[in-house]
Amino acid sequence: MKVVKANAGALTNFEVLDFLNSRGASKDTTRVIAPIARSEYKVYDYLLETAASTQTRESVNKFADKCKDFKVAKAEILNIINLRPSSIVELDPIIEKAPEGQEDRVIDTDGILELVKDLLPPLPTTETETPNANDEEETDNGEHPNATAEEETDNGEHS
Repeated sequence: MKVVKANAGALTNFEVLDFLNSRGASKDTTRVIAPIARSEYKVYDYLLETAASTQTRESVNKFADKCKDFKVAKAEILNIINLRPSSIVELDPIIEKAPEGQEDRVIDTDGILELVKDLLPPLPTTETETPNANDEEETDNGEHPNATAEEETDNGEHS
C-alpha cells in the first residue's frame, strides 16, 4: 500500500467504510477471504449500522462544501456527517458555542438541518420486524399468551 498523503486529517465514517470495502471487507460470514483483521471487521460491522452505510462520496463532498457557507469548523462538519443529526437537539451538542467576545459567530442551525435533510441520505433502517399490535399470537392450545384470564373468559374461549 502506498501512502499518498501522510496525516491528511480526520476521516469521516464513510471514508473509513469505503477504505475497508476497498480492502475486501464484506458481509462474508466466513471472513477468511479478505486480508482483514478481526478488529477491522468489528469496525466494518459497526459502520454498516450507521449513516456511513447509506452515504456516497458525492453526497459527503457536496455537504462539506455547502457547510463552508455556515462558518462551522471542519471538526463540526465531520461530526455532522458522521452522526447525521435530524433535530436541533442532536445538532446543538455538535456545534461549539462562540467564546466570549466572539458573539458574531451565529450559526444557522435550521439551515444546517435542512442541508442534512437535503444532501445526506437517511439513516439505515433496521431489518428486525417488530410485532404489530393487531397481530395476536396463539400458543399450541389456542390461548393468547398476553391476554388475561378475564379477556379470555369474555371472548368465550374458556369457561
